[in-house]
Amino acid sequence: MLIFYLVIIVFPFIWILITSFKQTGEIYGNNPFSIIPDNPTMQHYADVIMEKGIMRAIGNSLIVSGVTTIYIVIVATFAAYAISRFDFRGKNLLLGIVLAVSMFPQMIVIGPIYNLFIDLGWTNSYWITLPYSSITLPMAVWILVTHFNQIPLALEESARIDGASAFQTLYKIVFPLAAPGVFTVAIITFITAWNEFVLAITINSNSEYHTVPVAISFLRTQFEILWGQVAAATILVTIPTLVIVLLFQRQIVNGLTQGGVKE
Repeated sequence: MLIFYLVIIVFPFIWILITSFKQTGEIYGNNPFSIIPDNPTMQHYADVIMEKGIMRAIGNSLIVSGVTTIYIVIVATFAAYAISRFDFRGKNLLLGIVLAVSMFPQMIVIGPIYNLFIDLGWTNSYWITLPYSSITLPMAVWILVTHFNQIPLALEESARIDGASAFQTLYKIVFPLAAPGVFTVAIITFITAWNEFVLAITINSNSEYHTVPVAISFLRTQFEILWGQVAAATILVTIPTLVIVLLFQRQIVNGLTQGGVKE
């Protein structure tokens, strides 16, 4: 049963991989569902790399996703620590607002953000990383609050009794113990920013700043979608996220499960 489930999950990626090696005539021809291409070709990969600028789009996505991940992790870590450790009026209301913001349809915020970026002259730039916080920050705060709640307060009190300053307590005691959660937030934030499409195509219309989802959406002519190039580009842009997930799958699973443990 597990193998059958895995086959269903992996099948779309395998089919895209097979399609990327088929010639255009074979994709639309009489035998489009053949598993082995009759005349395998690398032409689609050459077209998207040499003519369609997919590598530039991958570079833009790496910049946007990397910057978003760094500042979201920093902001979410300190915000989640403050929410977890300090009692203040309206704490539960604040958490409720954060949760509500994470559920807002993305289309609601696009209009105001677009008008703001037009006024500031920030369209077609890497400033698009800032509105990505509306998508990733609430989720990051919630995950990290759960992890900080799992860290016993007695550890911090013991460190302070031994003479550690507040900052030393944070980076020597608290942050190392919350590392699985921080790492998980970083991975999820990076993948979310990597796959984001609506904000990217609305704010950055210039092809010089297209990210990979936007660049793939333009692989078409007036009358057809270039499925061979779409398949080749999809394989190329999937490789970075696939490598990240495979390399750090243990840390991701640990980060997601540790926050749910109740003792």
